[in-house]
Parts: sequence; C-alpha cells; structure tokens
Amino acid sequence: MNSQLPRSMRIGDEEVELRKMQAADERAVLAFARDLEPHELLFLRRDIRQPKVVAAWSREIEAGQLETLLAWRSGAVVGCGTVVRDPLSWSAHVAEIRTVIAEDLRGHGLGTAMVQETFRLALVGGAEKIFAQMTTDQPGAIAVFEGLGFRPEAILREHVRDHTGASYDIVILSHIVAEVAAKLEAYGVAGSEAWA
Repeated sequence: MNSQLPRSMRIGDEEVELRKMQAADERAVLAFARDLEPHELLFLRRDIRQPKVVAAWSREIEAGQLETLLAWRSGAVVGCGTVVRDPLSWSAHVAEIRTVIAEDLRGHGLGTAMVQETFRLALVGGAEKIFAQMTTDQPGAIAVFEGLGFRPEAILREHVRDHTGASYDIVILSHIVAEVAAKLEAYGVAGSEAWA
C-alpha cells in the first residue's frame, strides 16, 4: 500500500486526492457532512453537520488528539476517515476508526482505501486493538472491515436514534493486532508491519 500523503488515486473514472485534514478544511467538511443522509452519521459520537462540532474536531486535530484523512474530488470533500485515540485513558492501546464516504462513490473502492489508510495510521500510532462501529444495516461497510481481519465483538441494541425517533442497533467490530498478525505469520503472510 502506498502510504505517502497527500496522494492521488483513481476511483472509477475519477481522480481523488487523499490528504490529512487541516483547519482550513472545516467549511468543505461541513458541506460534505450536510450532503449525507442523517442515518449515515448515526455511528458517530457527534453530529458533524454542526459548525461547532467541526470546529472542535479541527482543534483536536491541531492538538494531536485525532488524525483525519480527507478524500477530495474536484475541490470538494467526498470522504473522511478518522483515527481516535485517548492516550490518557485506560484504553490508551486502543484506536477507533471512523469512516464516511459520499454515496455516489460507494462500491468503487474509496471506502476500502480510506479504511486501509486509517488502519495503517492506527498501526503506525502503536494501536494494539482497533475497532469500528456502524449501524447493522450497512453490510458493505461491515464487509470492508471484515476483509482487514476485523470481527464482530458486540451489538448494542437500539443504541442510536435518528431525528424521527427510530432506533438502530450498532455493531462493534474489532481487530486485535497481535492475534491477526500471528495468524497471518502462521500462514506465511507478513504480519502487521506489512501495513505500516
């Protein structure tokens, strides 16, 4: 995997650039989030359609608390992936990956590329366990994570509600880096260092 950022890639017939989020990107991120269906954001802890949330997100990036990768097409954000860690918590060895892709680019490889790159960032950052969460009605997203060795760990029943009051289950998928690396090495495949 080419791990240099920024970098360009072909998604279908289009050129997409991947690069890390900066404070100047707040307006473009807000425009991206507001184009998404609210249901697609239910797994996030905060509503990224709100300017104050994106401003706080930007401050956390500047402080080194988050890493966010943005996908750009024709000057607009079409995807974002974030690695979330809390080095002061009891789970300092754990990272969460959060990824959202524009609807018209799903199923063309951008989601997979974003997940792979945020996964690599989590590994480089020293994460020993990586997890992701999403609503259970997202089989494509679940398949992308399972393809990287993530496995279902928990289902949180009726854990989130949309603006209409409808409840949805959240699935948590996790990846124990040492376990998966040991399995890969047993089959003669390079371990986690191959992703870094």
